[in-house]
This record gives sequence, C-alpha cells and structure tokens, in this order.
Amino acid sequence: MGALAAVDVTHPDEFFWALHAVFVRRGEHRLTFFEAFKLFWSDRPPSNAVLDELLSLSKVPVAEQPPLQRRLAEAWAEGGPDAGPERERVEADLRMTYSDREALSEKDFEQMSVGEIEAAREAIARMRLPIRDLPTHRRRTHPSGSEVDLRRTHRAALRTGGAMIPLEWRARRRRPPTLVALCDISGSMTGYTRMLLHFLHAMTNDRDRMHTFLFGTRLTNATRHLRHRDVDVALERLGRVVKDWDGGTRIGACIEEFNQDWLRRVLGQGAVVLLITDGLDREGADGLGAAMDRLHRSCRRLIWLNPLLRYDEFRAEAQGIKAILPHVDDFRSVHSLNSLRELAQALTVPPTPFRTGAGAMIGTTGKGAEVEAVIPG
Repeated sequence: MGALAAVDVTHPDEFFWALHAVFVRRGEHRLTFFEAFKLFWSDRPPSNAVLDELLSLSKVPVAEQPPLQRRLAEAWAEGGPDAGPERERVEADLRMTYSDREALSEKDFEQMSVGEIEAAREAIARMRLPIRDLPTHRRRTHPSGSEVDLRRTHRAALRTGGAMIPLEWRARRRRPPTLVALCDISGSMTGYTRMLLHFLHAMTNDRDRMHTFLFGTRLTNATRHLRHRDVDVALERLGRVVKDWDGGTRIGACIEEFNQDWLRRVLGQGAVVLLITDGLDREGADGLGAAMDRLHRSCRRLIWLNPLLRYDEFRAEAQGIKAILPHVDDFRSVHSLNSLRELAQALTVPPTPFRTGAGAMIGTTGKGAEVEAVIPG
C-alpha cells in the first residue's frame, strides 16, 4: 500500500511496476507475478466441480491451462480476497472413473494441481528406500557362520585343557551402503525439483549414510539442511543457502568439483550414486565425459534418473546425454510417484549389466518399457 500511494494508481503501467518492485525479488518470480496480475483483473467465473470432473472424462479435446495458470487459479479460489464463506459442497456419484490414488501415482509432477501436489508430498514422506546390506571386511561372532574363528577356538580349547576343541564360528558384518544424490536444480528441471527435494528429504531422515548435493551452475552440499525433520524448514534453509535455483546448468564443472572436493569423503564402502538431471548442459558437455568416468569408477553403482524418459519418443541427441550414458549402470525415469516406487524396488535387487553392445545402452522408462540410445562411435 505504501508503494501504491507513491504512484498514480489510475495509470496501469505505474500500478503494475509498483507491485512488481514489491513482490518480485528473483528473476524466476516474474512470470508468476505476471500471470497472477492478469488473473486479478480478469473475470473469474465460479468453478464447478462436477463440470470439471465430467470434462476430464470426456473424449472431446478441451484446451488445458498451463500448469502455472492452473495452480494460480486454484490458489486464488482457495484463499483469495473474494473467497468469502465456504461454498456448499457438491457431491456427485461419477461411476466408471479411475481411482484417485491410481491416477495420482501415474500423473506427471509437472502436471499436478495444488491439491495433487500436497497429496503427493504426503505419499513421498511415507516412502522408504530399502537397499540390500553389503558385506564389510569386519567379522562378528555368529553360531552358523561360514568361517572358523581361530582365536576364539584356541581360547576355548585352552579352557578345556585340550581335551576337546569346540569350534567357534564367525561371519562378515553387513551394513547398508552409502547413498549419494546429485540433484539438478536448473531451470529445465523446475517442474520436478521441489518434489524431488521432498523425496530426498524423506530419504535423508530415513537413513544414516545419505548425502545430497544440489547443482546448477555451482555445487552445494545440502545434506545438513535436509537433516531437519520439518521439510518446510529444511527447504526454507536451502532457499537461503542455494544461489543458483532455476538458472543454467554446468553439469561437467559441478561433477568435477564433486570429484575433487567430496568424492573421497562420501564415496566409500560400496556407495550408490543417484544422478538426477535431464542431461542438458549449457557448456556443451565440456569435460563431462571424463568427470562421469571418474565418478562411475569410484562408486559401486551409478543410477541416472532423467524426467525426459517419460516421453516415448525420447532420443539421446543432446551432447550432455551422450556424454553421460556410457558411464551409468541404470537409466530410469523420475517424473511420478510410481517412478519413485520403482526406483526403490530396483535398489533392492542386484544390478544387471547395462551395456548391451558396442555403443548401445539400454535403460528402462519407468513404465516397464525399454529405451535404446545409440552412441556414435
């Protein structure tokens, strides 16, 4: 109100830019503010839940709002200044419809409404990521172990005076491997970043040996911030620390920085690495192949999660994708709740050979189908 009092509110441009100066603090907020400004001055017809549901079931093509406009409209309907008293609830019996839970599990994160995003966050918070325990070099006493514990056997023989020699057994200790996530937060991943951060927060609070790094144009260690039990507090802290949200992508430089500063610290004892990115590098994959080769040789298993695999016509044509593919053990989609559940299932089984021939790579799309990306040379 103070800003509007300083300008001529009857002039549209002055009104717009005064509010713009107050509300827009980052470049990526401009589009959201512009759409909200248009929505405020537009005629907003009352929503009809039954009509919306019937239209979603109709085979007649209906022009769908972009995700940003749809979410703004829903936010306005829920808490805008004209919200007023709660409207009378309308219930309808719509038969032969899909289960809400099934539809939500298959729906793309980028296409979810405000209510669906909230439901997806609750489902992600309940997820667990079981990974098979790996044997270590340490041993422990075990009655049905596979190795004879010579030291304890000798001591037991001394206690009996050599009259009898009871065999003592031992087995190798097992512990869950370290899990390291490298998550892309560039502009091309905006529609998936927040949901993936909820997923990484749930995994961080469920496991002891979990490390998360975010990268766009620079690398940021987000592990300590994601340790907070409250996901909203954790994301708020990340928002203050990370400076390259929704910007460009320097995948090669960021992975090289990780190799130099963090690889020996966190990649040990059979670590599993989750690389979450679409593979679109603004630097044309300069140095990316060498960085990925070192990362791959330093971990037990490298899994690439790419939301672009949700498209059936996906082809490995970008330079960044071609540079990453030869150095991964598994190639999976990450665009829905089902894709996250399938990732959890994939981590519980032994890895299978990913390479199928010279220059050919096979990966799953998360829908049970396979995608082949042929690498020249």
